[in-house]
Parts: sequence; structure tokens; C-alpha cells
Amino acid sequence: MNELYPLLMTPHFDPRPWGTYDLSPIYPQRFKEKIGESWLTGEHCKVQNGVLAGKSLAELAAQYRRELVGEAPAEDSRFPLLAKFLFPHEKLSVQVHPDDDDARAIGQPWGKTECWYVAHAKPGAEIALGLKSGVTVTQFEQAISENRAEELLNWIHVFAGDMIYVAGGTVHTLGPGSIIVETQQQSDTTFRLYDYGRPRELHLKEGLRVIKEKAASGKVKARPHPSLDRNGNHPHPLIASTYFVVQGFDLEREEVFEFSARDRHSVQILVAIEGAGLLQAPDCEPVHFAKGDAVVVPAAIPQFRIQPQPRMHFLKSFVPGVPVPEPEIVSD
Repeated sequence: MNELYPLLMTPHFDPRPWGTYDLSPIYPQRFKEKIGESWLTGEHCKVQNGVLAGKSLAELAAQYRRELVGEAPAEDSRFPLLAKFLFPHEKLSVQVHPDDDDARAIGQPWGKTECWYVAHAKPGAEIALGLKSGVTVTQFEQAISENRAEELLNWIHVFAGDMIYVAGGTVHTLGPGSIIVETQQQSDTTFRLYDYGRPRELHLKEGLRVIKEKAASGKVKARPHPSLDRNGNHPHPLIASTYFVVQGFDLEREEVFEFSARDRHSVQILVAIEGAGLLQAPDCEPVHFAKGDAVVVPAAIPQFRIQPQPRMHFLKSFVPGVPVPEPEIVSD
């Protein structure tokens, strides 16, 4: 058996005031406190299968370095991508994350650019992304002081299957009514700008400094859906950026689908949205995963296969390792 193998992660449920007790249809159990996020590949998230059970991704990245993360990530000893579910039942705070340059200016290794895949959405679900056209940071700061910050945000409707790109420096928030799969740079640097009167700390000085009045954020233009890839799979290209690539897969037949690890290029993260499947890699114990689960496939694993049981919808993300143009954005 390989020293590294496909890692089934233990979800870490994070309480938030805007969350909910009921995380269905992703997780069946009901919680005793409001849960806003389920972290899947945070550095503190732990493995639940095999001999590495109980180890965190931070520990494994420090130990195995490129064997785990691959050649594509900039750092060899830090897990590069954070994947998580978001369950907004109320509006999130209005916030902003720094881009790489602004993050390094305050001593952070990198910024926080992210993307949101809308797994489920109720009618009327909305998100706010960026400032309205022509609004300046000075005007937005004044609106915050007058408790009307929401009026200056660019609100758009979202639907199941949408992919949203949130570049660092973009003011944003989520409204209720959707379930989001977030893929982002491995950073938790967040500056809260406005919180509807909730008794939580704001970070106006830091946040206003990093806001981009015009950011390349928005709903990503749908790309053509190829019939088959070279391995006979049905990939749906959702987003490609310098920081991450995310693809969707719908496996609906009781067949085995082959995947390549791109010559140890990047660790791969699989997040199950619907259904269940069995992941198998050479000389490794098979891993069963179902909706709400994530599997980390180390870069050292040359290939793997997934057998849907009997059908499965999941996202696969990785680091491209080369500069990629900003995603093409469409208006709502």
C-alpha cells in the first residue's frame, strides 16, 4: 500500500449566526446550534480513513510536501485550496478579502480569491457582488456610517448550477436561500465591513483599504459541455483561474470512470454534491464517499477511478500551476 492514499476528510461544522440547524439536503442530521459552514479541506481538517486518520492537512502538508500538494502550488508545505459548503439562512456580513498584493502588505502569504458553485437555490435567492457601477469607496464608507450599505451593492439572482467568481478586493455577501460550495485560496483573512447591527467586530480601516471599485468578479459564463473527455467521462468545465480550476462531473451509469493525476501536477479535491461513489486507486484501499463528503487525492497518486453507486454529481478542483486569464463574466 502507498504511504499516501486517497484521504476521506472529516467535515468540520462551523457555527455562524447566519446559519441554520437544518443542513439538508446535504447532511441528514439536525444540529443543536446554527451551522453556517462545513469546512472540508481547511488546514485543521482531519483525515478519517486509513493509517493517517486523525492527522490534519496542515500536518500532512508539512510532512509530505510535494508528494501531497504537487508541483503546481507556490508553497510546498501548505495545503493550497480550501473547499467548504456554505448554508446561509440569513444574510452574511458584508465583507472583503485582500488580493495577493494587499495580503502580502500586511504580512500574509497570499490573498483570498474564491469561487462559489450554487448547489441548491430557492426562488429569489440573491448574492451581492461588488459595488454598483460608479460607486466609490468614499461613498460606500459614508453609506456604512448611515446604515444603508446594502443599497450600494450589486445584487444578482442565483440559480442552481451557477458558478460565481469572487476576486480578491471584491465587496460581497450572500443572501439566504442557497447552498454554496466554495473553493478558495487557503486563507481566512476576512475584513467585515457591515453586519446589520450584529454585535461582531468590524474591520473598516483594513477593509476599506483593500476594496477594488472595479473587480473582475461575477457570474461565470457557461462553457461548452463536451460529450466525453479522453477517459470517457462527462466533465463540465465550471471555472478556470490562476488560483484554481473547478470541474463538475455527472456520473449516471454503473460504470468505472478513469482519472489522471496529471503527472503529479497538483493535489485534487473531490466534493460530492449528490449521490455516492467508490474511489479506487492502485495499491490503495477503496474509499466510499457520498454527498457532503470530500476526498483529497494526493499528487503522488498517478491515477484513480470512480464507480458511481448508481449515480453521482461531484466537483473536482486542483491548482493549474500556470497563469490563467480571469474567468469570462456575464451580467445577471
